[in-house]
Amino acid sequence: MARLPGTRASGGPSMADVAKLAGVSGQTVSRVVNGNDRVTADTRLKVETAMRQLGYRANIAARALATGRFGTIGVVMFNLSAVLNVCILEAVVTGAQARGYSVSVAMVDGPTEKDIRAAVRGLTDRAVDGVIVIEARVLDTPQLHLPEEVPVVIADSRAAHRHPTFGMDEAAGVRAAVDHLLGLGHATVHHVAGPTGSNPAQRRRAAWQRLLKRSGRAVPPPAVGDWSPQSGYDAARRLLAGDDVSAVFAANDQMAAGVLRAAAELGRKVPDDLSVVGFDDLDFTPFLAPPLTTVRQDLAAVGRRCLEHLIARIEAPPGIEAAQPASRFVRPELVIRASTAPPRR
Repeated sequence: MARLPGTRASGGPSMADVAKLAGVSGQTVSRVVNGNDRVTADTRLKVETAMRQLGYRANIAARALATGRFGTIGVVMFNLSAVLNVCILEAVVTGAQARGYSVSVAMVDGPTEKDIRAAVRGLTDRAVDGVIVIEARVLDTPQLHLPEEVPVVIADSRAAHRHPTFGMDEAAGVRAAVDHLLGLGHATVHHVAGPTGSNPAQRRRAAWQRLLKRSGRAVPPPAVGDWSPQSGYDAARRLLAGDDVSAVFAANDQMAAGVLRAAAELGRKVPDDLSVVGFDDLDFTPFLAPPLTTVRQDLAAVGRRCLEHLIARIEAPPGIEAAQPASRFVRPELVIRASTAPPRR
């Protein structure tokens, strides 16, 4: 079988083979492989074309020796079915690829520090340059103490971590929702909360309670759901059994959708008889009946900030600390649609 020019009779093609086929020096090939910017676009194209023709694959160990980096970002996640976690992951993967990094994902079943430490250790054993932990919902310890071999950045909405943390300003989002409803003239705001074991649910519930107390309003007992539309529906059936409920803030859009369904079945017209606000602004919210007023979270921005800071730490010269970000938290935005209005007098 004929060989492509520049390949060896045994083993895979070498960097020298690529250089010969592309008509450049071995140092130029090395720069392209290691993502060095000191290469013109035309030369880079020649080298990359030669690499594809020869089937050349960079030797990761050799590249690590040359650059001190493996070119891989590790990500620890708890739930791939959670839409918001996937939004962060997508931003991390897209941004990493644009910067010349690949991404390796490790899933964690249990919300304990032991499980997260094991996942991070597994990633470092697979040669990653840094790790992003998405939604560090650790229940058995207030802070994470992770292996120090590589830099770690956490995507979460708490500032208590000892590692750099980026997240949504959830309290600001809750404040926008509650202030909107109180500003419309509702006497108070009832709450369909997320599950008690969830950190985001606890933060949103606590912010709701603080805001009502600060405003001198009655704080009704929250109805607790599990993030699903069914739990929002069940909670609303309980809440709407009385006539004193005119405004409901649900801790996520899925439960808010369940509230809208229960209100329709009980003859409570939204927004004339009941105002409803959700949280997240998922893609279906403009298509509910009526379109849902909700708090928009830009989770992609959280993922980008995590990645930018992690890469800055990875690529910082030895002994030089990466610059601290101006802000670690992204402010949500209230999107007002047709599910809220002043209460009937």
